[in-house]
Amino acid sequence: MQTAAPTLREAETLPQPYLLFLGDTTEAGYAKTAFGLRDWASERCVGEFACAGATVSAGLPSLTPAQARMLGARSMVIGVANPGGRIPPAWLPSLLEALHAGLDLIGGMHARLSGIEPLRNAAVVHGRCLIDVREPPSALPIASGRKRTGRRLLTVGTDCALGKKYTALSLVRAFRGRGVDAQFRASGQTGILIAGAGVPMDAVVADFAAGAAETLSPDADPAHWDVIEGQGSLSHPAYAGVSLSLLHGSQPDVIVVCHEHGRERVLGHPHYALPSIEETIELALRLGARTNPAIRCAGVSLNTGALDFEAAQRAIADTAARLGLPVADPMRGGEAFARLVDACLA
Repeated sequence: MQTAAPTLREAETLPQPYLLFLGDTTEAGYAKTAFGLRDWASERCVGEFACAGATVSAGLPSLTPAQARMLGARSMVIGVANPGGRIPPAWLPSLLEALHAGLDLIGGMHARLSGIEPLRNAAVVHGRCLIDVREPPSALPIASGRKRTGRRLLTVGTDCALGKKYTALSLVRAFRGRGVDAQFRASGQTGILIAGAGVPMDAVVADFAAGAAETLSPDADPAHWDVIEGQGSLSHPAYAGVSLSLLHGSQPDVIVVCHEHGRERVLGHPHYALPSIEETIELALRLGARTNPAIRCAGVSLNTGALDFEAAQRAIADTAARLGLPVADPMRGGEAFARLVDACLA
């Protein structure tokens, strides 16, 4: 039985292809791991599997673990990132079914697969592996605050689960398309599964979190860009500490603020109103200047996935006019996204 955080070298040896497990999820925002793998590693996904009562789908073929195994799947990935990262008892029959069908289990939850006795026992009986990727590196340092060489961009959000990872991945692809040396730096379990390396920031002991962010983007060539996946929100009532540690340790030269058009309440905390984009920019620049006085905001990544094309273009144009900054939906691309990329690299 295996419990490990994947390194870049080990990523190629993770048991692939994957069956994506959606649990009993009824809130699409909590299925971001499944959506991220579908959108950025689709060649590694054969289908999806869910408990009775689930209403969220990644749009992949619905397969039982046995069917997925017959189609070549080698593991089932928990595609849910629910509040607290728990594995509820209602999931256990489905997870045990996957082990019985000959699939390894890969989890990115705070709750460790290897810490659940029925799963441990079944893994031994069926000769399967339990792989936990939300395991931070050992011997992380306390942050030094030392300025590092190279260039850094951090995606910052008004909330959770609204496009920070997708924005970072899209920017890396665009930078490389222009001949710029750039690398995606993953700071959450989905990003780590996509990239094959990274640091799960929300699993790091608080005293070492800013130091972990420094480790995530070490000294580099002056022309190199590290594009760092943001986490949470500086205004989030539960997760602001992770966001601040990542901001201080990353020492970004550039931030891109990410927002979902139309979202008004904090995900999972509807009694809190979402901060405005303007508030988020001001707060990030003020706090980020502590470790990089030259920090600047290049623009805004606006998630317009719920809008049709014409409505999305109006929302992007109106937001850009209001803020006086480049605004784009990276998933739609186009001239607006090209302007955002220009501003990042300026």
